[in-house]
Amino acid sequence: MIKLRLAPYADDSMWSWTGDRYCTPDRCSEVTPYTHPMVEHLAVTDRHRTMIVVRERVTGRLPCEPEPRTVSPTEYGTARHLAGQWPADYVLVETTPHSPALITAGACRTTPLYLAHDDMSLYGSWDMADLSNHITGLNPREIARLLIYRPRYSDDTPFRGIHRITERATAHYGGHLYLRYPEPALHSGPRDLAPDADVLGAFVETMDDAMDLRPLDPAKTVFHLTGGFDSGTLATRAAERFPGQLSTSALLIGGPGREQQIRRRKEIRSAVPFADRDDLLDAMVHTPLHPECVRVRGALISPYEEPLHHPFTRMTKTLSARGADTVVTGLCGDEMVALSQAEYPHKAMGDLRDIPLLPWIGKRASAALEFADDGIAPPAVVNSMSLLSLETTAPVLLREGIWPVHPFADPSMIQLGEWLPMDWRELKQLQRRRLAALGLSEDVTQPAERESFAEVVQHALTTYGRPLFARMLHEGSALFDDGLVNPDGLRQAVRRLSEGTYREDGDAQLLQVINLHLATQAFL
Repeated sequence: MIKLRLAPYADDSMWSWTGDRYCTPDRCSEVTPYTHPMVEHLAVTDRHRTMIVVRERVTGRLPCEPEPRTVSPTEYGTARHLAGQWPADYVLVETTPHSPALITAGACRTTPLYLAHDDMSLYGSWDMADLSNHITGLNPREIARLLIYRPRYSDDTPFRGIHRITERATAHYGGHLYLRYPEPALHSGPRDLAPDADVLGAFVETMDDAMDLRPLDPAKTVFHLTGGFDSGTLATRAAERFPGQLSTSALLIGGPGREQQIRRRKEIRSAVPFADRDDLLDAMVHTPLHPECVRVRGALISPYEEPLHHPFTRMTKTLSARGADTVVTGLCGDEMVALSQAEYPHKAMGDLRDIPLLPWIGKRASAALEFADDGIAPPAVVNSMSLLSLETTAPVLLREGIWPVHPFADPSMIQLGEWLPMDWRELKQLQRRRLAALGLSEDVTQPAERESFAEVVQHALTTYGRPLFARMLHEGSALFDDGLVNPDGLRQAVRRLSEGTYREDGDAQLLQVINLHLATQAFL
């Protein structure tokens, strides 16, 4: 939601608004907000300190005037305190003459913010491509995490020289960059329900509150309706409140779940009045790693961006072309009702015991995994896995002028999930029972087939992926040079793809290998 360049220790007390950015008189510092109806920005100064805030708009408030406002030192302190209480996403920049610059991120992150610096300035952007000139090499620890699907929320990125500012963290820059994590966010556990507890009523009310927080325009808002429980519960509730006004979209999967997905979506759209418009894109046709994919064609695409980049980009362009400016997703519904290890002991994602299934993991990556949990951010207000997931979708949408909204990542939704007893969270009983209450059949509430992108990934790897791996093995890769990927092990895995002995548990991770290779090739 923000791009910036800040020069510390300058006499930068006289910021001005130029019509598209905030600048100091010498133009050594500038802050450029993302332009969108769902985003606003403001600036406050006491003629010594200056605070610039770029944030999501909330319902019931007129957009802020962008021109810097001069206030007393006491009023400035009050404004600074209130800025930190904003209930939606925000980034706050503070400058003081002859002092380090400060950047603080809000708790409800919707978009990423990456930072880099040189001896003179700090640079920031939601698009990692803007910082590519500051890369000094690869970060083995973060790349190792990604290779084994063991994501960790931290200020690390795959590239040395580029950092992520995490939720509620503050970046201090005075020639050297220091990132300070916040105190751990406090969370609660399941509660006993009162005999007359209306759980579904509370769920509906909390969904309404989460969606009402932002001033959505139904005519320009699209609900990503996959056919699954999470997007289904949100979209049907919104359609009840705005009958006939809300359009939908989805990527169609492959495999045995495809026909079921089509049936379930049709039934969901028939249960409540949606708008006629329903944009579908076949991910088995517009598959990841397709020769037309911008990632494959060498564009500067962050390795964090959507793994299914090509179909997701094609869909986003379609929505933008027809006038949509906001997409509402069901992302983070899994995390809202997740079971703890105590409730349901299970193997964590990226379990180190899985490494033997991944013969391409290089010696340096294996060594780095000993430190995989070092330097991670403390517990967040929004689940850290949710925040990482949201970061994957935002850049693709923002490039096309579309703002993402994820109601399941709202703190009120998270708290409701934490309070629910296990029997309401297990197997997503909360979402299933809500859909059943709308009269939807067991085909929707108790689907027989798994619906996932597993077959799409398999198709991508066994068709377009094979020549990409052949080229990688022939021409070399920075991942080989740094000992992060073992070319012999990769060659063994690619040979198995050619022999038609694909195994989902192990081979699917090859998509991350090629995405990381394409990113290092482009950025380095």
